[in-house]
Amino acid sequence: QVQLVESGGGLVQAGDSLRLSCVASGSTISSYVVGWFRQAPGKEREFVAGITRVVTNTYYQESVKGRFTISRDDAKNTVLLQMSSLKPEDTAVYYCAAASLASPTMKPNFYDAWGQGTQVTVSS
Repeated sequence: QVQLVESGGGLVQAGDSLRLSCVASGSTISSYVVGWFRQAPGKEREFVAGITRVVTNTYYQESVKGRFTISRDDAKNTVLLQMSSLKPEDTAVYYCAAASLASPTMKPNFYDAWGQGTQVTVSS
């Protein structure tokens, strides 16, 4: 079973950038589809971005298209989420998740492993 650890969150101002990392252990992350999710206080966990195995097709929630980029570095067993032009509404705890699927899904229940999350706070 893969274990995931996120890092890179922090407090930034609107318009700034952050890069989140999701490092895997216990298994090779190249074996999994990986998704980034976020959860703001009082809201449900929502899909942000996903990336497939091998052929790195990417998927994004509409509100982050053009601002966020998901990528994978299988040699480092890592998936990254580059976030730019951050907005206050991006404030949330961000989680990475791994799934043994053919392609990412927006449904959290289909993911097998989750990290502990990293807080992103964007001030206006």
